[in-house]
Amino acid sequence: MIDVIVVGAGPTGVMLAAELRLHGVGVVVLEAAAEPTRIAKALGLHVRSIEIMDQRGLLGGFLAEGRQHPLSSHFAGIIKPWPVTLDTAHPYILGIPQPTTERLLTEHAVGLGAEIRRGNAVVGLTQDDHAVTADLADGTRLTARYLVGCDGGRSLVRKLLGVGFPGEASRVDTLLGEMELTAPPETVAAVMAEVRKTELRFGAGPLGDGFYRVIVPAAGVADDRAVPPSIDDFRRQMVATAGTDFGAHSPRWLSRFGDATRQAERYRVGRVFLAGDAAHIHPPTGGQGLNLGIQDAFNLGWKLAAQVNGWAPDDLLDTYHAERHPVAADVLNNTAAQMLLLSTEPGPQAVRNLLSELMDFENVTRFLLEKITAISVRYDFGDDHDAVGRRMRAHGRLYELMRTGRGLLVDPTGRLSVEGWADRVDHVNEEVGVPAALLRPDGHVAWVGEDQDELVGRLTRWFGKPA
Repeated sequence: MIDVIVVGAGPTGVMLAAELRLHGVGVVVLEAAAEPTRIAKALGLHVRSIEIMDQRGLLGGFLAEGRQHPLSSHFAGIIKPWPVTLDTAHPYILGIPQPTTERLLTEHAVGLGAEIRRGNAVVGLTQDDHAVTADLADGTRLTARYLVGCDGGRSLVRKLLGVGFPGEASRVDTLLGEMELTAPPETVAAVMAEVRKTELRFGAGPLGDGFYRVIVPAAGVADDRAVPPSIDDFRRQMVATAGTDFGAHSPRWLSRFGDATRQAERYRVGRVFLAGDAAHIHPPTGGQGLNLGIQDAFNLGWKLAAQVNGWAPDDLLDTYHAERHPVAADVLNNTAAQMLLLSTEPGPQAVRNLLSELMDFENVTRFLLEKITAISVRYDFGDDHDAVGRRMRAHGRLYELMRTGRGLLVDPTGRLSVEGWADRVDHVNEEVGVPAALLRPDGHVAWVGEDQDELVGRLTRWFGKPA
C-alpha cells in the first residue's frame, strides 16, 4: 500500500510530496494534465516562501532563475517604501514565473524519490478507517494510507468529500494573458501610464520579442470562467479601457479570473486532506495564492509524515486545520479589501486615499506588508512568549541546519537534552537571541526557555512519546 497519494502536481502538490519524501514516506502524485502548464498566473515568491526555500536548501536554484525586485511595499497598488524594520534576512520579492517554480519543486520532489504520474485523473474516492482508495479515469484504482487534494479551486477531491465551500461569489471579471503587441513599446508604456492613473486593473508588461503580459478589466462576469477568452475578447476590452488594442495578436495563452473568495469548511475529512487552492480561493491581489499553497504544504508535510512513521501525537494532524484555516481566512479578507480599493467608484477611492496617507506611517506599512509576505503568521500554541508560534528568521547557520526537515533544539548553553527524541530532533549550539528554542520542522517556534522539564513537555506535545 502507498503511504500518501497527492492529487495535483502544481506547486502545492509537489512541495508536499518533497516534504513527505524528506521523511521517507512513499508518495505518488496523480496529475490529470499530460504536460506541465505553460500559464504563468503567479509571478513570484514572497518573503516567507523565500525563507522556506532557504530552509530546504533550494534557494540557490530559485535565485539563479528568478529576479530580485527592488524593495517597495504594495497594498492594493499603493506603493510605499519598504519598511527598514521588516524582520527578515531576505528583504526582497523574487520574480519567478509559476511554471519555473513548479519545475524546480518537481525536480526537488523527484530527486527525493517522489513518483509523479501525469495523465492520471482521479474520478472518485472512498475511505475507511484504514485506507483511502482513488478511482482513476482509466478504470484502475490506487490505495493509500492517506490522500491530499491539491487539485485547485475546482477541486474534485473537495467535492467528492462533500466539504462545503462557502464564501462570496465573483462580482468583478478580469482577463489575463500573454500575446504579441505590434504597437511601439513607447506607445504601450505611455498609454498604460495614463490609463493606470484611474484603472489599476489594466497593465501591459513587456516579456521580450514583442510579447506582453496583458491584464485588463472585463465588462461582466463570465458564465463559465473555465472557458478561456478569445483574443477578440481581449481586443474589445483593451479598446474599451485604453482606447486601443495595441495591435494584439498571436496569444501564447489566455485566461480569466474573478474576485470570488471561498474557503473549505474543513481541511480534513478522515484520511483525506485539502491544501492550496483546493482549500481556498481568492483574488490574486498581492500575489499571495501560490505562496499560501506552498506554506500549506510546508505545514502539513511533516505532520503527515510523523503519522505515517508512527510517532505523531494523537492530535497532530488536527493542528493542520487549526493552524492553516485562520491564515487563509486572513488572506481572503485582505485580498477582498484590496479588490474593493482598486474600484474606480468614489467611495472606495476615498478610502484608498485615506489608506495611502496612513501608509506613510511605517508601522502601518509594515503591518500590511507582513500580511502579504506571511511573516507575521503566528500559530496559537497557548504560550505568552512572543516568539512562540512564529517562524524564526535566519540566524547564522540556522536555516542550513533545518534542511533535513527534522525538529531542532537550538541551545546556546548546551545544558539541555533531547534524549529520547534524538531520532526526530537535532540538538545544536547556535545563538538565536533567546536562551534556547525548540523549532518544529516547519521553522515555527514550539518553545522558548531554559528549563529541561518544560522542554520535555513540549517535545512530547509536538514530537510524541520518547523512543
